[in-house]
Amino acid sequence: MIGATLSRWTLSYFASAVAFLLAAEALMVLGFGYPGSALRSPETLVLVHCVAIGWLSLLMCGALFQFVPVLVAKPIHSNTLPLPALLLILTGLGALIAGFLQLAGYLPPNASVFMAASVLLGAGFLLVLWNLGRTLAAAWPLNLPARFVTIGLASVAATVTFGVLFTLGFAGEAQGPFLLELRARGLPLHFIAGLGGWLTFTAIGVSHRLLAMFMLSPELEGASTRWTFYLGTLALAIVVIGGVVAIAVGGRLDVVLLGAGLVGLACLALYARDVVQLYRKRVRPVIELNSRMAGVALGQLAAAALLTSAAAALGVVDRFGGALVFLVAFGWLSGLGLAKLYKIIAFVTWLECYGPVLGKTPTPRVQDLVVEPRARRWFWLYFAAVDAATLCLALEATLIFRVAAAAMLLATAAIALEFIRTRRLSNVKAALRLPTGTRLPRLLFTFVAS
Repeated sequence: MIGATLSRWTLSYFASAVAFLLAAEALMVLGFGYPGSALRSPETLVLVHCVAIGWLSLLMCGALFQFVPVLVAKPIHSNTLPLPALLLILTGLGALIAGFLQLAGYLPPNASVFMAASVLLGAGFLLVLWNLGRTLAAAWPLNLPARFVTIGLASVAATVTFGVLFTLGFAGEAQGPFLLELRARGLPLHFIAGLGGWLTFTAIGVSHRLLAMFMLSPELEGASTRWTFYLGTLALAIVVIGGVVAIAVGGRLDVVLLGAGLVGLACLALYARDVVQLYRKRVRPVIELNSRMAGVALGQLAAAALLTSAAAALGVVDRFGGALVFLVAFGWLSGLGLAKLYKIIAFVTWLECYGPVLGKTPTPRVQDLVVEPRARRWFWLYFAAVDAATLCLALEATLIFRVAAAAMLLATAAIALEFIRTRRLSNVKAALRLPTGTRLPRLLFTFVAS
């Protein structure tokens, strides 16, 4: 029964995601992409999509395959579909990166690469949406955290649709007047639907449940959480639907984005209130490392929201936009992702290895699979390096930015090594490590999912 709650391929998604994060950080150290190149340069597009698809989206997909069944108390629709979905997304992302490298002059031109990327990425995310959508549909009516995920899935559908249209444009296809106008003005819609809807709004919903679960806090489904959901959904609807309509009729997109931004700020304010309540009402007296570092990531989100508001009020968003996006992507989303991976990998490994023999023989605790004092310093180095890199971007200090990116790479690699040590049970005392009836978990998949 315990094993049935595990997703077979979640670890494969996590491993692929961390590999792309390390690759993206290495590219920044080498000066590839922004700030060494323009924000819309092909080199920067390579970097952006390594982070947005390769790291954050694969991380989110893997987490959802594991936790959507937990949210709705139903089994995943298919434990087989995640693997072909992963392979399609990886090959599609590879084709997309190859296309951008062609635009940058590193590879000979071949427009069919962009067409292949559109088909492969579209098919991969379609399998993800089908699998998670069928799982959610089987649990109707949905509880509040699951409704957050539903809107997040709608957002990734919009993000992928925009992305496919942009990619088809690179391939010389889909050249109608509206599509040309959408490609010319619609990049903010693609960006906000992905970073704000798919990644942030889904993370908000899932984090409500994970923070409550890991800190032993009462789950929040009161008026504040409901209005967080309503306002966030409204903000995303304004961006996606209102933005497309504005482009179609030749209206002002900046007005649409301003209205969505104000509603989004209200949503984030309510989310912040909920998070404070979760920390205050926790039963667990000592907060584990993953929850402490999640709190730091949430502080990064609050800082990004305040700085973005100040930049908008002063009319300098264009000047500091790259730094602000960097803070959201690496301070908030990546920081939260690494923090939660630290706990999720330990929790999943514990369930897989010791769940079948629980109550039959002495077993370690989940916390015995990790060594928090050793990992703590790497998390602090990571967040300090992100803040330093963000400041360097704001000050246009490109060389020092690369030094800060190197510190990020070092910290991330060390945290990734902690994940591997956890998965291999390296931190567990020999007497409890592998009792009779257990076996050493594999790095990339679980044995017990059906």
